[in-house]
Amino acid sequence: MKLLPYYYILPFIIFILTPYDISGQIDEEDEFERMLLEEVEVENPVYKPVLAFGVGAFNFMGDVNDFYSSALGTQPGLKFNVSTSIDNRRYYKLNFFLLYGSLSGNERSYLQPERNLNFKSELINFGINFEYAFDHFLSSDRRLTPFISAGAESFQFNSKADLYDSDGNRYNYWSDGTIRNIAESSPNSHESVVIQRNYIYETDLRSANLYGMGNYPQLSFAIPVDYGLDFKISERVNMRVGSSMHFTFTELIDNVSSKGSEIKGRGRNNRFSYSYVTFHLDLFSDAKTIIVERLYADIDFDYTLIEDEDGDGVFDFWDECPNTPPGVEVDEYGCPIDSDGDGVPDYLDLEPNTRPGAFVDEYGREITPDQLAELLGKSEEALSRNEIELLSTSSSYSHPEFAYQRYSEIPEKFRFLDRDRDGFISFEELIRAIDMFFDEESALTVEDIYELNNFFFSQ
Repeated sequence: MKLLPYYYILPFIIFILTPYDISGQIDEEDEFERMLLEEVEVENPVYKPVLAFGVGAFNFMGDVNDFYSSALGTQPGLKFNVSTSIDNRRYYKLNFFLLYGSLSGNERSYLQPERNLNFKSELINFGINFEYAFDHFLSSDRRLTPFISAGAESFQFNSKADLYDSDGNRYNYWSDGTIRNIAESSPNSHESVVIQRNYIYETDLRSANLYGMGNYPQLSFAIPVDYGLDFKISERVNMRVGSSMHFTFTELIDNVSSKGSEIKGRGRNNRFSYSYVTFHLDLFSDAKTIIVERLYADIDFDYTLIEDEDGDGVFDFWDECPNTPPGVEVDEYGCPIDSDGDGVPDYLDLEPNTRPGAFVDEYGREITPDQLAELLGKSEEALSRNEIELLSTSSSYSHPEFAYQRYSEIPEKFRFLDRDRDGFISFEELIRAIDMFFDEESALTVEDIYELNNFFFSQ
């Protein structure tokens, strides 16, 4: 896969960095909205790893020097990077990166025909480095940020050479600068013909063992040193222009070594550089700022107040019936609608139009006072005041169908309690007598209270 060298990317970089004005595109109608809104900083945002990808160019530095200019001799490459902060203030970053591309060298010599060497090698590079961006000294709202980094990496190479043309003729470099199919020192050199290189790297250099290097390893390590500039495009997108120098621990990428039998190197390990442009995308971190209404800009919200666990449209803080089944219609308090007011919600009510004041069972079906009394009588628990009041005040007792016998005559000492003079001690009058006893507002004794209670239930 061929990629464009970095000098083709420069116009694109210039276009990206060229300032331009978009203020004229802002609608004047937004001015009022901006007056009501305010951008506030999030106190403790959560930062997630940042992804980056980009393209660049490799340049090899070793024993096989490139005959061409540095621009034309570079090889394209790709870079993928994942970075994360390693301190709370985000001054230092840890980068995991992958480089993929190729290295090449084409040395051309007229004075030393044996130094007409060439090679090309695919390169796969995995590494890690620590990055520092001078945040201690620079303002936080800057758009340009310099950085430096250093780390360690491993890489794999497989060098090949272009030694034969398409017809299988071995290249022979002559002192006149030509390439021929027969060596210049050969007796029949007069029969030679000029051939051209096809730049197809067909020969595996390690397998060919041209210089007696044997089956050397094609996996090595290096120390990368990186530097460059970050250009802030937006809060979540940065563009990086950088260059890295990779100091390897091998001198065999170009198949030339100081230990070689014929061609000897200078005894220095190989190096290569990578110049690149990458885009860094912060896709997963929390936003650094949020937009709030100015009215609430200084208020710390408790978001649990606006939770609605049962999904009935009433927030839990105000929901008096917090576990309403899904789909049930509720009132403003979050309780299921009870249209006939019998205490049984409509979604459970089997008799939805119960007459006012009627006794009902748990399914909303009307029952007679006798049935109610029978149900209460079967209960092993004492009757509550509400149940007694219900029995004593319900309109169902006045219904001709449920008429009761005449009440007993009120004893003389209790007649002052019958405030409405109806000849009946009501539940309210009984409660008032008990309150007067405890407030010492009457002459009734404890025995009188027990007697009054018995009389009340015997009426």
